[in-house]
Amino acid sequence: MSDIVAKLSGLNAFRCGTGASDKQTKEAEQALSLRFAEEYAQYIVTYGYVSFFGHELTGVCKFPRLNVVDVTVSQRKVNPAVPSDWYVVEEANIDGIVVWQSSAGEIWKTAPGFRPNKLCDSLCEYLGRVS
Repeated sequence: MSDIVAKLSGLNAFRCGTGASDKQTKEAEQALSLRFAEEYAQYIVTYGYVSFFGHELTGVCKFPRLNVVDVTVSQRKVNPAVPSDWYVVEEANIDGIVVWQSSAGEIWKTAPGFRPNKLCDSLCEYLGRVS
């Protein structure tokens, strides 16, 4: 079991969807013109999307508010200065805060009127901070 899968499955109030296929994962990457960080790709292939203790992570699923493609395309319009290799991992739905992951795996936060702020080096590290 990968670190990200183990980390997610151990979270309080953990809920998940069904995993996405490799084909669905590649289609999502193509739609966004990027490559997901390895840990994010492992997470979506295993779970599709997840929620835990007041947090909902994007993924590959049929729900537009949790689908990484839909959410990232929408947020790129609001945050046009974010690099093209970033995708949304979580919309806080508070004060316009959005959490992004770069293709290299780093986790960033954006909020209206502020410069992007690096939060962590990985999604696993981020989960350790918010859980």
